[in-house]
Amino acid sequence: MNKKNKTLGEFIIENQAAFQYSSGELSKLINAIRLAAKVVNHEVNKAGLVDILGTAGEMNIQGENQQKLDVLANEKFIQTLKNREIVCGIASEEEDDFISINSNDEKHRNKYVVLIDPLDGSTNIDVNVSVGTIFSVYRRITPVGTPVTLEDFLQPGKNQVAAGYIIYGTSTMLVYTTGHGVNGFTLNPAIGTFYLSHPDMQFPESGKIYSVNEGNYIHFHQGVKDYIKYCQKEEGDRPYTSRYIGSLVSDFHRNMIKGGIYMYPKSSITENGKLRLLYECNPMAFLAEQANGLAIGGRSRILDVKPEELHQRIPFFCGSRKMVEKLQEFLQKYQ
Repeated sequence: MNKKNKTLGEFIIENQAAFQYSSGELSKLINAIRLAAKVVNHEVNKAGLVDILGTAGEMNIQGENQQKLDVLANEKFIQTLKNREIVCGIASEEEDDFISINSNDEKHRNKYVVLIDPLDGSTNIDVNVSVGTIFSVYRRITPVGTPVTLEDFLQPGKNQVAAGYIIYGTSTMLVYTTGHGVNGFTLNPAIGTFYLSHPDMQFPESGKIYSVNEGNYIHFHQGVKDYIKYCQKEEGDRPYTSRYIGSLVSDFHRNMIKGGIYMYPKSSITENGKLRLLYECNPMAFLAEQANGLAIGGRSRILDVKPEELHQRIPFFCGSRKMVEKLQEFLQKYQ
């Protein structure tokens, strides 16, 4: 079989032995995420035809206005994971607290917890720009047979057993890793099947794209300002091109394919940064490192950070290895 003709289901089965804990549960979990992704994809593609655009009239725990599709995507992913009875807990960017789940057959016997950003970049839906879902999977650390606790979710990113994202764009792709490289699967909407389209995805060592909201430039710390000026300077292979979509999944996906760096620094108005460590930074950092890239929070590697709360925010920089290393040089001048 041509490698690119492989379905996601076939790929999961063939690579199950490579998982550290080959009990079949993780495979079922990825399959559940695949199913929820198809449902959300169907809803996203109806935007503009039915009443799912705009805000839902409520605010989430982050103090942000929830979009109608935020609520819908959150419900679909939680419902699908609950119905499959393969996780013992779920934490969502849209929920105030984590959700503890009991299996009907054996109470609290499931081993995995999932953290999810159901619809990253959802405000872009109204203007038909790509959005995505980000997910992260950990093995619980409290004893099996007991209810999950906050401790199961507040693990450093290096403990992840799987992470990925779904991007809903001109085509819908599911990109994920289980610690053995990164692979991308494109949905064939005619038959509802994901096919391996991007095997062994890797960041180029360097690139010519920098992604940052330059409208906040005046509020950035000096090291970031200096790096942006470096990117803009006409010298060697520079100036780089500025490309910023405002959807982390979309910016990350483009940079992984073409080569580039994504930056969401802390600033004088967001002293802790804006992106969530557990729902956005950790899974994207895991993917970046598995794809030969780097991800840092300023001074330290993102995956080494010990979370202190479910909705913790942190500065985030990731992308092509050489570009992130050059950024680090500028940041270190002002430490």
